[in-house]
Amino acid sequence: MAASDTENPLGLFGDGVGDGPRRELVTARGGAVAPEKPGTRAKLNAAYIHVAPRSMPLPVLIAVPHAGRAYPGDTLAAMRDPEQSQLRLEDRHVDQVAVALARETGTGLLVAQAPRAMIDLNRAEDDVDWEMIARPDADAPAHRTRRPGRKPPLIGTGARARSGLGLVPRRLPGTGEIWSGKLAREELDRRIDRIHRPYHDFLASELRRIREEWGAALLIDLHSMPPLRQKGAQGEAPAIVIGDRFGAACHSALVSRAFRCLEEAGWRAAHNRPYSGGYVLDRHAAPTRSLHAIQIELCRSAYLDATLSEPTDGVQQLASVLARMVRELGALTAQLGANGISQAAE
Repeated sequence: MAASDTENPLGLFGDGVGDGPRRELVTARGGAVAPEKPGTRAKLNAAYIHVAPRSMPLPVLIAVPHAGRAYPGDTLAAMRDPEQSQLRLEDRHVDQVAVALARETGTGLLVAQAPRAMIDLNRAEDDVDWEMIARPDADAPAHRTRRPGRKPPLIGTGARARSGLGLVPRRLPGTGEIWSGKLAREELDRRIDRIHRPYHDFLASELRRIREEWGAALLIDLHSMPPLRQKGAQGEAPAIVIGDRFGAACHSALVSRAFRCLEEAGWRAAHNRPYSGGYVLDRHAAPTRSLHAIQIELCRSAYLDATLSEPTDGVQQLASVLARMVRELGALTAQLGANGISQAAE
C-alpha cells in the first residue's frame, strides 16, 4: 500500500467535508492497474484510492468497486468492442454519486480505479473461466504453492464464471465475447496480486480500524444497475436495491432503517432481489464481530442521461437522498457498537 498523506486526490471532497467545518483528510493508494515501468506515475496507476477525514463523524466506509475507468492501452486494444463493453461493464459514473455522498456525510470513501473489465473485485480469486486463459497450467507466482504437475480445472469454479461474468469477464448477454484473444496466465496472476488482493486487504484493514474506534463498522458497497423491468401491475420498478445476503451481512435494524429512510424520501426500493450482494459482502461482513455491510444498487436512469452514459444533475439529487440514510445508518451503527450489540444478540 502506498504511504498515506493529507492530499485530496482527484478533488474527491472539494474544499470541505460534511456539513461542519473543514476536516483534515487522510488518503492512501495501493496496487497497480498496469505493470509498473520506469517513468510511470505511481499515483495515477494506483488500483484504488482511499480518502477519509482524519476524524470521522460516522463509522461508515463507502466503497465503489465497479466504476474504475483507468484502462491501459493494451486492454482496450484487446477488446472486440471497447465502447460497448465499457458502457455495459462499468457501474457508470456511480463514483460521482459516492463522492457527493461522502462530501455531504463525511464518511470514508474507497474507489477502485482498475476497471471491472480487467478484474472484478466482487468475485472470488478462483472464480475464473480457465478456457479464456492462455497456458492455464503455467506456474505463475500466485500459484507457486501448487504441487508440481497439478493443473487447475479448465472450467470456471463458480456460476458467475460459467455465465461469462467471473473474475475476468468473458462475455456479455446479447453482445458475446468481450476479448479478441486469450489472456496470458502471467497477466491474470499479476492482476490478482496487484489489484484484487491489495484492494481487499486494504478494505479489510480499514473496516477493522473503524471498528476499533467505534465498536462497530458499516460498509456500504455502492453499485449501479440497468433500469429494472416493471412486473405486472405493481407500479413503478424499484430504483434502488438493498442487498444484505438475505440477512447474513448486517444487523436487521440497519436494513429496516434504510428502507424507512428511502420510503420517507419517496424512493421505491427492493430487498435482495435481483441483487443480494456478492463476494465483497461474503468476505468482509461479519455481524457477530460488529462488521456490518450492505450492497446498494442504484438505477442508472436516476443519475445518467437517456443513453445511460453521462452524468446529469441527478448525481447530486440522488446523493442528497442517500445522505440522510447514511447519517442514520452511521448513527445506528455507532449505537450498536457502543452497546456491544451483534446479530447474534437478536
